[in-house]
Amino acid sequence: MSDPWGGRRGPATRSRTDRMPAQRDAEPGGARPPGGRAATRAASRQRGRPAPRRRARPVRKGRRVLRIAGLCLALLVLGTAGVGWWFYEHLNGNIQSFSLDGKGGAEKADAFGRTPINILVMGSDGRTSKADCKLGGGCSQTGVQTGSGNADVEMVVHISADRSNATVMSIPRDTMTNVPACTDDADHTSTGGYYGQINSALQYGPACQVATVHQLTGIPIDHFVKLDFSGVVKMSDAVGGVSVCVSDNVYDTYSHLKLSKGAHTLKGQAALEFVRSRHGFGDGSDLGRTVSQHIFLGAMIRKFKSAGTLTDPSAVYGLADAATKALTVDDGLGSVKKLIALAADVNKVPTKRMTFATMQTAPDPSNSDRVVVGTGAKSLFSSIADDQSLTTGSGKKSVAAKASASPTAASVPASQIAVTVQNGTDITGRASEVQQALIDQGFNSGTTTANAASSATTTTLTYGTGQKAEAQTAAKALGLPTSHLEQGTGTGLTLVIGADWPSGTSFPSGGSSGSSADTKAAVSNAHAQTADQAKTCAKVSPYKTVALNGVAMTPAQAYAAASTTPDSDD
Repeated sequence: MSDPWGGRRGPATRSRTDRMPAQRDAEPGGARPPGGRAATRAASRQRGRPAPRRRARPVRKGRRVLRIAGLCLALLVLGTAGVGWWFYEHLNGNIQSFSLDGKGGAEKADAFGRTPINILVMGSDGRTSKADCKLGGGCSQTGVQTGSGNADVEMVVHISADRSNATVMSIPRDTMTNVPACTDDADHTSTGGYYGQINSALQYGPACQVATVHQLTGIPIDHFVKLDFSGVVKMSDAVGGVSVCVSDNVYDTYSHLKLSKGAHTLKGQAALEFVRSRHGFGDGSDLGRTVSQHIFLGAMIRKFKSAGTLTDPSAVYGLADAATKALTVDDGLGSVKKLIALAADVNKVPTKRMTFATMQTAPDPSNSDRVVVGTGAKSLFSSIADDQSLTTGSGKKSVAAKASASPTAASVPASQIAVTVQNGTDITGRASEVQQALIDQGFNSGTTTANAASSATTTTLTYGTGQKAEAQTAAKALGLPTSHLEQGTGTGLTLVIGADWPSGTSFPSGGSSGSSADTKAAVSNAHAQTADQAKTCAKVSPYKTVALNGVAMTPAQAYAAASTTPDSDD
């Protein structure tokens, strides 16, 4: 017969009386001595015989098994908890984070109390480790470098308040703009502000890069994620490679990307070569590179969201370990718990409703190798700032604006509105300039000026209870997006001009209060595509954008001429 744990049962357990020696009814030759067991033992000693001993109870086998099982379970629980705690602490220890100090503004909740998420994703060209020097080159004379480098990749990732859609907008690294006054908290490098290439702001810390993008676009940015060359390698390896497609044979002799026409799965250095290639795709400039990066990122997102990746414990560990080692983030994302929550929010958005776009540009009049904000860019900025989707529910491009906020309040004539304009910048005369512009547009002559109590990074228009309509009228006149309006506890309208509005009488991000951005204009000439487009190939440049042995040629010609050079995915 088997016991409950599967083993054979031992001999039958004795009854309680069976476990004790039988009592003697009486001593020989007489009645039982009085006094019970003590008397019996005494009588035995008197006759020179040892007193009978009580036998120890045998331990039941079932109880012994239970004790062993319980001990094993306890050790297992403690061991699992210990490993889990070690793993959690290990991942948290990988993360490097910095404070934004509010330099990117703050998102506003929608009518239902839900808040969008805006993250600036930066790819640094810094060679700050031996691994980065090996991957990126350029360290033969300088050695391992210090500082943050330049943000050669800049993407504003917007996740809508209701988590139904997302927009990823790339800003070309060659864009010229105003960089505000910044100080890097890490090494105390500072600037008083200048007009220059947008990617250079990272030299003054991640918060400065965030402030620069916020000032250019008017989009509140409350988080950042930065990764370097080795970070791209780690992430692509952790997902088991990223599937991409190229429209023709390509050999970028600068990034060293070499691939034959068709589909490829890229890992490690090959993945880095693909995302760094600017001479292999499009017109050979940074504009073509942003499109190929969108193809790569869309493929990586599809891999992240695939069932095979998310249900494989070893793959999940690899992803978590690689991500925490590869990324530098702001304090708001500086823990495993927060990164997991962010991943969960991204996972809620269907790939068909994730739109990739590149900021529209125009040639810089003073430098043909640089660009400035072009037609349509302000609509793209406003659509993101106003939390508008660039796709419909079916994933098709949105051609009509669709407001996500509460209905617009009734308009109030400008003549009935007075605004207190405060200068929150270090630029003399800004408040007077904007004040005069408002009066010229018919606002009440009671519109006054003052200095703000402290410097302001972000321009805000604060209004009192019941004065939202007045604020919307003023915001529309100034081109100020609704995301810059705040309800205060006092009365009247107070406009604080921040560092994101250094000049002019119309807010640089464009937009309009009380109405939605033109989403058709937002995606026009923005190379828009969605993350579910798995069959899209990166367009290899037809121009002579590379050189081999001093001879200019197209990437396809270079591929044919370099037959002895192995392909990147060999």
